Amino acid sequence: MKRRLFIKQAGASMVVAGSAGALVQACASPQPNDTTMDSQEQIAHYVLFWLNDGLSETEISDFANFFEELKAIPGIKSLHYGRPAPTNPRDVVDNTFTYNLLVHFDSMDEINVYETHPIHLAAIEKYSKYWNRVVVHDSVLKKANS
Repeated sequence: MKRRLFIKQAGASMVVAGSAGALVQACASPQPNDTTMDSQEQIAHYVLFWLNDGLSETEISDFANFFEELKAIPGIKSLHYGRPAPTNPRDVVDNTFTYNLLVHFDSMDEINVYETHPIHLAAIEKYSKYWNRVVVHDSVLKKANS
């Protein structure tokens, strides 16, 4: 499967960059074999980033350029990113991350292109020095009936 090849390639690239563990661990969960989707479904690619301690606020803000570079990848239907919201503390709320990313795709083919696209791989290589942990959640979303 293309996604598993991406994980191996990204892992090899990240070893060179020195941050393979976090990305490979975050991406290595088993993937379902059924990739068929209907027109009422979309892929949501949700990523949480924990940046290294000791970065200045300017460095943390500049990290947002990582997301801006990703916008040029074909197949992206929407791309949003941001910092944790100052919501009320509750046991179920985790605001420990530094940035999150939410990207929507209409098909598995589009997310497969995104994951292996040279812009994505170059951005990972360029910006991975800033993070110490990454968690990825990919979901098939169904549109709610209105």
